[in-house]
Amino acid sequence: MTDLSIAELAELALGLTGLALLWRLVLCPAARARPATARLVRWEIAPVDFSLEVWGVLAAGFVAQILAGAAAKVAGLAGDAYFVAAAPAMPAGMLLACVMFQRRARAAGDPPQFGGSFFRAGAAAFLVFLPVMAVVWVAWNLLLTAIGLPATQQDVVDDFIRMKSPGLRATLAAYAIVLAPLAEEWVFRGVLFRFARGRLPRWGALVLPSAVWASLHGLTAFAPLLALGVVLSLAYERTGNLAVPMLAHALFNLNTILLLLAGAGG
Repeated sequence: MTDLSIAELAELALGLTGLALLWRLVLCPAARARPATARLVRWEIAPVDFSLEVWGVLAAGFVAQILAGAAAKVAGLAGDAYFVAAAPAMPAGMLLACVMFQRRARAAGDPPQFGGSFFRAGAAAFLVFLPVMAVVWVAWNLLLTAIGLPATQQDVVDDFIRMKSPGLRATLAAYAIVLAPLAEEWVFRGVLFRFARGRLPRWGALVLPSAVWASLHGLTAFAPLLALGVVLSLAYERTGNLAVPMLAHALFNLNTILLLLAGAGG
């Protein structure tokens, strides 16, 4: 049995587990009969203050990226080493700004965004998404092919596959599994979705922040990541715990990296 077949069998087992959870939690008659519950409370923030927070988060990300790029050049880094050193700077800066804004909001009486237990809900959200992703991915690639657009991989995926240095690969993997989920979920779920949820129709709050997030990852992955964004938003809405979509996002990235390393994603 080859490594590829082992990876495929493991992915099939995860997908079937996710399908069973999707049926039990969402699709079965008993699940559809249960009243919808949401623990995410309306974010009572003025639009001006929200705009300033978004601007501050983006500014922190760009400043961090500029500083990291300059430091990498001073250190004489180039190619993959420069990319791996500079790429985490923007999400790191944005995450730091989110933490600072959260501390100020908590001091002003804003309810916490993080709860105690999150592993079970985060793992369930990840597993439920796998069969959804399989359907959306196939349909999206068929659509791209039908209209004559290339169904290529994301640039970061190509970079990861191409890298020969184990150290650089490990660093990029750590960034994708830890830093990216923390920063992206805080910005797109904890800020944008949270603000939109109390001010837009529910479908708009679910779709618009997820569409912005998915568009940043390129055309090929747009529809699957749009679906992932909606699932993560639903998980956050249901639990009111931002750690839940963070964990589900991290598990999704970890799963993708393991598939790439096994050769099943290349």
